Amino acid sequence: MKLASVKHGRDGALVVVNRDLTRCVAVPHIAHTLQHVMDHWAEAAPRLMRVYDLLNEGEVAGQKSFGSRDCAAPLPRAYQWADGSAYVTHVELVRKARGAEMPPSFWTDPLMYQGGSDSFLGPCDPIPAADEAWGIDFEGEVAVITDDVPMGIDAADAEKHIKLLMLVNDVSLRNLIPAELAKGFGFFQSKPASAFSPVAVTPDELGEAWSGGKAHLPLHVWLNGERFGEPNAGEDMTFSFPQLIAHAGRTRALCAGSIIGSGTVSNKDGARGSACIAERRSLETIAHGAPKTPFLKFGDRVKIEMLDLEGRSIFGAIDQQVARYGG
Repeated sequence: MKLASVKHGRDGALVVVNRDLTRCVAVPHIAHTLQHVMDHWAEAAPRLMRVYDLLNEGEVAGQKSFGSRDCAAPLPRAYQWADGSAYVTHVELVRKARGAEMPPSFWTDPLMYQGGSDSFLGPCDPIPAADEAWGIDFEGEVAVITDDVPMGIDAADAEKHIKLLMLVNDVSLRNLIPAELAKGFGFFQSKPASAFSPVAVTPDELGEAWSGGKAHLPLHVWLNGERFGEPNAGEDMTFSFPQLIAHAGRTRALCAGSIIGSGTVSNKDGARGSACIAERRSLETIAHGAPKTPFLKFGDRVKIEMLDLEGRSIFGAIDQQVARYGG
């Protein structure tokens, strides 16, 4: 099943989208917003699935053409956005480039920060930034949306709480990060609004590629129309999504509609390219002593997409351009 929120007010208007991402239909008789669906998943999901099946057969009245540019993020705002760093080889590489050793605990205890969830960007919204000197970067990720997760959940029981998957562009302002981390109190200004894919999908839409709480498919990333990387999201993922959920829920319950991110998708051999500029710059520093690839400039365009085993877009594409923010 594929769901989206077309732009309408603060929380969007829920639509069911067909498998080919060409048609959609509003379902106000079931739910007006995706958050309502998450709050009432057991009741709403089967009804939405029936609409989805009929839509794929072309038998739904009121259907319209579907366009990504009409979309807000599937959850335009959420109660929780917690982003992990499940690809530990990525962390190791970035630290190696700046001459920093990595604590052994990073391999056994996930890194995670709590991001701003009050206002997400739509998949085709501009990336606003006031200054190129901030070091504007994209981060291609996968994320899950959960239903209510009890405190103290075990990883073995966490996968059943994963209801939907999305793609993420977790925008980072790299040149603001060092000063913030030096304070010992985590990210804030260096992590502006993230963007999400046009649609959120149930895990079964990935078929056999969804296994072990991981999406075993390449994440395709383009910068200004040129291939930047296509690392496989299922490889080298040290911590699965169930493990990340268990980590987030160790000391608190997670409410329905909580979003858990994977962190930048990364493969340790580097042969498939990268899903963020910082990683490429780290590879350049290790190989040549200095980075060559600049961070994003105003007007640069980033595209992030994942295809199924038949080559069809699963989530639609995040397709954004960096824009100067004038206040």
